[in-house]
Amino acid sequence: MQGEQDAVQDFYNRFASKLFAVCIRYIGNKDDAKDVLHDCIIKIITSIEHFEYRGKGSLFAWTKRIAINQSLDFLRQRQKKRMLLTDIDISEDYGEEPDTSDIPPDIIFELIREMPDGYRTIFNLHVIENISHKEIAELLGIKEDSSASQLHRAKQWLAKAIKLYNK
Repeated sequence: MQGEQDAVQDFYNRFASKLFAVCIRYIGNKDDAKDVLHDCIIKIITSIEHFEYRGKGSLFAWTKRIAINQSLDFLRQRQKKRMLLTDIDISEDYGEEPDTSDIPPDIIFELIREMPDGYRTIFNLHVIENISHKEIAELLGIKEDSSASQLHRAKQWLAKAIKLYNK
């Protein structure tokens, strides 16, 4: 029994911060992301028998997939199926991509976390996780064109937020 508790603690110490980073990218809110992380840890522990070792990094890849799925489930449960628009007017074209060379990466990630749920979800899945629009559509139960459209709007939203930050 003590050995199992030690193993769980060791797992938590090694992976919790990485999995939290995945959750916060999708959820945006730290408190909600902590709740999702908690659910992830429980799911990982209770389904560890389904894990198949496939070489170095396979455990993290498996747990990361669980964190992504738990985050998406959380967003679905909040019934945010409609992709939301925001206060930032994205109807105008902001031209060329904004200069991000002087913006620290943590600020960029904070801006991404501030995106509306729909934009942030599509942006993370496509840009960060490199998942195709076809796969995103299947995963979220939306049309492929909706995924592409939301990504375009997310990029416009982020460009506007970066330009506002640079002012």
